[in-house]
Amino acid sequence: MKFGIVRFPGSNCDADVVRAVTEGLGEEATYLWHKSHDLGDVDVVVLPGGFSYGDYLRAGAIARFSPIMREVVAFARAGGLTLGICNGFQVLCEARLLPGALVRNRSLRFRCVEVGVRVENAATPFSRAYREGERLSIPIAHGEGQFVADSGTLDRLEAERRVVFRYVDGSGEPTDAANPNGSARNIAGIINEAGNVLGLMPHPERVSLGYLGNTDGLGVFASLARSVGGGDRPHRRGAETVGVGS
Repeated sequence: MKFGIVRFPGSNCDADVVRAVTEGLGEEATYLWHKSHDLGDVDVVVLPGGFSYGDYLRAGAIARFSPIMREVVAFARAGGLTLGICNGFQVLCEARLLPGALVRNRSLRFRCVEVGVRVENAATPFSRAYREGERLSIPIAHGEGQFVADSGTLDRLEAERRVVFRYVDGSGEPTDAANPNGSARNIAGIINEAGNVLGLMPHPERVSLGYLGNTDGLGVFASLARSVGGGDRPHRRGAETVGVGS
């Protein structure tokens, strides 16, 4: 299968995603330039982290109008698997592929720290390699990561099990102290109504290879590979070969 990683001016995690996919899974990856009008033959589109267009005006607001986003929106609306990480999550919200918005952190400071994240729904194309309730340790790096939405939207997200990842403490509980940015209901990642678009603020690509400290984030990419390829194909985790979900 092939992952397509979009490169906006200001993206800085695109190469990290490529390395997670190619070294961590042994899958194919290609860059998609922001001025392109063609996604090629990719199976999955990833909008990586960074500061697209310098985050001028508002994080993700300018990238939303980039030529490649016309193709990404069409791809997603046709059911294509689409992942937005950090700045990519912001872009997905700006493009109205996901509800809500990402605003300034509650602290009004940039946060770069490893946080606890609980898998709330392991039955999605982005999380099926995990166990429901599993606690992961994944880093964040953002200044505008506070997820906000009106109460009706939040209630629907919860009722429809569209909250896929949630910030939690060391005991796996979604406490206020464990919330790094003030996100409503400790939400770290959500999917769209159709279940094929995920926005996630933490950076799974930064903990996808053994030499990065842990491999808790690899499951996001392994889940996508499994969803596209079907079955429990073995994937490479660092130098070790493991089965998806192991």
